[in-house]
Amino acid sequence: MKRCISMAKCAIIMLCATLTFSTFAQTKTNPENQTTGSVPSDNLPITDDVKIGKLSNGLTYYIQNNGKPEDKVELRLAIKAGSILETDDQLGLAHFMEHMNFNGTNNFQKNELIDYLQSIGVEFGADLNAYTSFDETVYILPIPSDDPEKLEKGFEILQDWAGGALLTDKDIDEERGVVIEEYRTRLGAATRMQQKYLDKIAYKSRYADRLPIGTKENLETFKYESLRNFQKDWYRPDLMAVIAVGDLDVETLEKKIKTHFGKLSNPNNPKLREEYGSENHEGTFIAIETDEEASASQVQIYYKDKGEPKVTKTVKDYRDNMVEGLFTEMINNRLREYSNKPNPPFVFGFSFHGGIIGNKEAYQSIAQTKETGQLEALKTLLEENERVKRFGFNASEFERAKKGYLARLDRAYKNRDKLESNRIVGGYIQNFLNDNPIPGIEWINGYANSELPNIKLEEVNGLIADFLHDDNRLVVLTGPKKEGLKTVTEEEVVALLDAVKKSDIKNYEDELVRSELMTTKPKKGGIAKIDIKNHEKLNETAVITLSNGAKIIYKKTDFKNDEILLDAFSYGGTSLYTDEEFLQVANANGGLTEAGIDGLTRNDITKIMSGKIASVRPYIGTYNEGLRGSASPKDLESMFQMIHLYFTKLDKDEKAFASFISKQKAFLGNLQSNPNTYFSIALGKYLNEGNPRYVGFPSPEDLDKANYDLAYKKYKERFANAGDFNFYFVGNIDDTKLAEYAQTYIASLPGNDQRETYKVPTFRPKSGAHELIIKKGTEPKSNVNLTYRGETEYNAKEARAMRALGEILSIKLIEKLREEEGGVYGAGARGSITKIPYGSFNFSISFPCAPENAEKLADAAIGELQKIIDNGPEAGDLDKVKKAQLLSRKDQLEQNRFWLSTIRNTDYNKGDINDVLNFEDNVNALTVKDIHDVAKKYLTDGYLRAMLMPED
Repeated sequence: MKRCISMAKCAIIMLCATLTFSTFAQTKTNPENQTTGSVPSDNLPITDDVKIGKLSNGLTYYIQNNGKPEDKVELRLAIKAGSILETDDQLGLAHFMEHMNFNGTNNFQKNELIDYLQSIGVEFGADLNAYTSFDETVYILPIPSDDPEKLEKGFEILQDWAGGALLTDKDIDEERGVVIEEYRTRLGAATRMQQKYLDKIAYKSRYADRLPIGTKENLETFKYESLRNFQKDWYRPDLMAVIAVGDLDVETLEKKIKTHFGKLSNPNNPKLREEYGSENHEGTFIAIETDEEASASQVQIYYKDKGEPKVTKTVKDYRDNMVEGLFTEMINNRLREYSNKPNPPFVFGFSFHGGIIGNKEAYQSIAQTKETGQLEALKTLLEENERVKRFGFNASEFERAKKGYLARLDRAYKNRDKLESNRIVGGYIQNFLNDNPIPGIEWINGYANSELPNIKLEEVNGLIADFLHDDNRLVVLTGPKKEGLKTVTEEEVVALLDAVKKSDIKNYEDELVRSELMTTKPKKGGIAKIDIKNHEKLNETAVITLSNGAKIIYKKTDFKNDEILLDAFSYGGTSLYTDEEFLQVANANGGLTEAGIDGLTRNDITKIMSGKIASVRPYIGTYNEGLRGSASPKDLESMFQMIHLYFTKLDKDEKAFASFISKQKAFLGNLQSNPNTYFSIALGKYLNEGNPRYVGFPSPEDLDKANYDLAYKKYKERFANAGDFNFYFVGNIDDTKLAEYAQTYIASLPGNDQRETYKVPTFRPKSGAHELIIKKGTEPKSNVNLTYRGETEYNAKEARAMRALGEILSIKLIEKLREEEGGVYGAGARGSITKIPYGSFNFSISFPCAPENAEKLADAAIGELQKIIDNGPEAGDLDKVKKAQLLSRKDQLEQNRFWLSTIRNTDYNKGDINDVLNFEDNVNALTVKDIHDVAKKYLTDGYLRAMLMPED
């Protein structure tokens, strides 16, 4: 079951939503009495794509026929019941109830539900899931739609979730341990600090005492009737919605909903579903929290709205949200520029207006800082808000924001008939739960294109006057606590708040930049030959060999109308550096692209690319170097120009590199305070003892020693010969344009006949039997990592069997460690055999647990593996894995990212592209003996038994 998202993560997610598609952000609507139109007073329409209905018992349903992916329907059950409705004896039981719906229902006895779904290829966690929040619980079930029996079973499951959990004493007691282990995963610095200031965010609010995970004490001791009462009171049809989106006609889905949910009844005298808020307060609350295990320093400012959230019902309301979206884009463009400056005040910073908890919204400014830079970051956020308040934004910023807004909208509109069902259901869930509008992309696109030119800069500039106020405000500073580090005081924060209001702040200066990435196009090269591989087959590709030797390999698809993906590689990477060179540049390579290209800084590039969707990112890996990127088809030329410039005109900028090092120090400075991170780093160090090229976790001194000059020199060497590169493109490609751009921007690059390969290292990580105990952290938490590794000759059939073995053992670990022992929340195994840089195998088992159970559960995990080594896997488990792989592959075959990875990796590993056609046959050919054989061959010579334990 999914975790409750932390408040910091919520803020970041909300920002991303705002920037990605601001017209959807923080908008609410009433689905009744809708009309179509663009008159400001008109109610917003509801998209024609969805059928919305309500049963006589009050249950709402949303249905949409959508053919992507084929033969699958996404089912959701949304319930307006979360932890906010819990009584004092029910703390954590809204979430516990979610767990119990997977542990015995009217139609599925304990564990039968997961077992059945796995038998048809639906994976627990990856596909089948649920989450509980303050105000809602949502169940997630993708189900095949091309099999009537499976579809019927899917609706039976959804019906059981709506109130059919058995809730026996035995089942409840057996699940306590699992939920407590989930509770344990939340323990740590972030939770400890949040608990100290949550009541300031949710002032005099029930929300502060109703975290969905509950309390350990109540989870251990609650009475059975408390859980049953929660189900009886709140799992009722008038608080529910069924959402069904997928490859099936609306009539069939509607009939299923009516059949399975029409007979549900509400209780007599149902409890009132109350809404809870938080109170306003005078002045500014300040929370300064530190923790020895805090891995980052953060600054947050909340200007909490004094009134209720504005409900978006009309066209005018929607227009207001567009204005707010433009504001958000412009303020964050400014803050992004700060992070690219020398000695940046923060690693990243952003601002937005949106929800914080319950029905309370706020204008929020947030930044991650270096441990000694909280006041500086706070000052920057305050000053930038004050600057906008005094001077507003500039016309040039406004035009760029509108271009970006329309570009993202255009992409969504062009891809409107290519949207996967699992990306559609969320809108309907939020319409039901929060009254978010669903006017449809056609209406949004038409309205935005017609109305955006009418929005005035003055409207946007006027927003911040309502956002900023000195009362009902909260400042939160969180960060590490350690010897020698001075903690910011409340007095310092108060003084800064006052000083910024009185300070002399100058208007923002928008530096002019040229209008194009390239001022002069390069001399065009030519095409040596064109080949069509696997003509008219599923894996058909075109190969263009350019005059300089570079190869363009591309596959045309119609999976997305507005997407082209790029990947390029050449063998070599840092493996060709001497040990001394590698150690000098290892911490510098990541900062090379901070300098920009052809005299353009990163901020300049952002301005030039306003209204365009194209990006390219070069990299130097261990065994190869290359580029990755993506573009809208209309901006494909810009992506090719970036490719050319990263080969020929990567700038060298000491100030930009210094900015990178400063941000790295801030970001990495306290990561090892987190016990899990510390454990991972310590494990890597142990495995690499004796490795002359092992860098480890960089200290501030290591970062200061990073050799920028040498890194830049080696970059120029690695990208000197374009003829040694393969460039891969997948998406909605125009053959003529691709060939034209390839000749102009890639064939014109320097290239020769020299072909390099990577250097195979002589060092090998530890293998065989070892034990490692790492002690870190104060919470009662442990991590267990059991790893088998070694060298072998690569064999594709064995690689498939090893992967399947990992998935089979994952099923057994959940059955044994979670369901039988109640000792873990999650556990998994992963197996692989790889070819590069040398043939090797790796098989790992990992899970978190209580320290007192670590040894016992590790033994139990090895015991499950030993059963497979001794007797082979159960045929039923292998069949589950096969079906899951085949079902997943069916979806992957309609994804650009899958084809890009497959085509590129086939060449990189010198494989056979026809393997993609033979996938189903190869999977079906796997036998119990194949799994048994790899288990006996690779997993009998000892393993590394590593454990994280709390400090004594």
